[in-house]
Amino acid sequence: MTLLDSGTWTEKIFNGEWTGTADGAYDVVEPATGTTLGRLGRATTADVAAAATRAAAAQRDWAARTYQERAAVLRHAGRLFEEHAEEIQGWIIREAGSIPPKAQLETQFTTDLCYEAAALASHPQGRVLPSAQPRWSLARQRPAGVVTVIAPFNVPLILSMRSVAPALALGNAVLLKPDPRTAVCGGVAVARIFEEAGLPAGLLHVLPGGADVGEAVIAAPEVRVVSFTGSTKVGRRIGEACGRLLKRVHLELGGNSALIVLPGADVAKAVSAGAWGSFLHQGQICMTTGRQLVHESLHEEYVAALADKADKLPVGDPARNEVALGPIIDQSQLAQIDRFVSDSVAAGARLAAGGTHEGLFYRPTVLAEVTPDMPAYAQEVFGPVAPVVPFSTIDDAIELAADSEYGLALGILGDVGEAMRVADAVPTGLVHINDQTVNDEPIVPFGGLAASGNGSRFGGPDANIEAFTETQWVTMRSEIAPYPF
Repeated sequence: MTLLDSGTWTEKIFNGEWTGTADGAYDVVEPATGTTLGRLGRATTADVAAAATRAAAAQRDWAARTYQERAAVLRHAGRLFEEHAEEIQGWIIREAGSIPPKAQLETQFTTDLCYEAAALASHPQGRVLPSAQPRWSLARQRPAGVVTVIAPFNVPLILSMRSVAPALALGNAVLLKPDPRTAVCGGVAVARIFEEAGLPAGLLHVLPGGADVGEAVIAAPEVRVVSFTGSTKVGRRIGEACGRLLKRVHLELGGNSALIVLPGADVAKAVSAGAWGSFLHQGQICMTTGRQLVHESLHEEYVAALADKADKLPVGDPARNEVALGPIIDQSQLAQIDRFVSDSVAAGARLAAGGTHEGLFYRPTVLAEVTPDMPAYAQEVFGPVAPVVPFSTIDDAIELAADSEYGLALGILGDVGEAMRVADAVPTGLVHINDQTVNDEPIVPFGGLAASGNGSRFGGPDANIEAFTETQWVTMRSEIAPYPF
């Protein structure tokens, strides 16, 4: 069976089985070539309203089912992601511009997410509390109801499924709004997998669309929890809207993560880690190493080695060539990257490597002689750009790393004792000693601080139960309580 055969999934998108009555259509475009890969229906706000109503109705029966039934669907979904991995990877490569190893990581990670979510269905979801009165006192976790998931283009499958899988396993229904640029691998593939896995109808709705659809999937009165992964700018607006509507919101936002190379670190290994952290998936990852802080004793050697590595990395169409970097997602994103680089060079940075592009293929770029006020250092570039700044003391490194509005990830390479001191001093959601900043696993709590998010976490049973359930207090007495009235 071909999971995403156009005769199957296009029909379902248009006939309302997943999205309601979609209004119009748009082209799914391969960024590497500009080729149209297919067409998808674009949801409307009316579609969202209908989907939310249907989801709320379906959710009540789903929550009442046994944990074995919900776990079975998630296990089946995991097996199907394994069976159809190659087909889905093809879409991730062509639709998202990913190199094959990154696409393979997405399908494997997603398979693991399903299996972990299956176990989540039977995880203890409550506790016994002490009480000053003669009664039993319990706190139990109940499904939130309808959960909205808004996912970005960069790691489309994982960043959809990271919320979809645990939300479903815990008895919720889901409205999924994928980025329209990656709505097949980040949305349609998810719906098709769960359809084949036996998920009851009405529990998962894929709603590709623009800002109006995004606003609608947040404002729908049936929605109780919103899980958003994307830019800080949009995240602030979503947080404000959810606050006004008294809805719980989990925001996983941007980053400008630092990699600190301590004195005495192995330069060759550090350069390899730094290149991976800054250039993986063209730098289009929230955890991307956006700032490389290198001790002055290693700085010149490090810059030269990183520039040499950048110059040798092949860039091109990942569906047709063996490359290290594929295309930037679209022209708007590329223009922003190029502007950050050119403005930094105009401000005095030295272009040690890269800084050029052909079409949407941007060369991995190394900037030297950078100061903290330059745009490519101070802001999230979301492109394959590595600004390198020297530091003289550990305190200097701490100050540089902490001087950012973001607080997502931190990598520290070198002496473990010194690294532990740095880790204690820099506020951040994730710290990796002797590793670069791009790290994640299905079972770990994941989230950032400050402009990187509101401190919410995904991953692992405790974080997922906290994210997608509500706490209910229950008391029991052996007989009716006496009162003086």
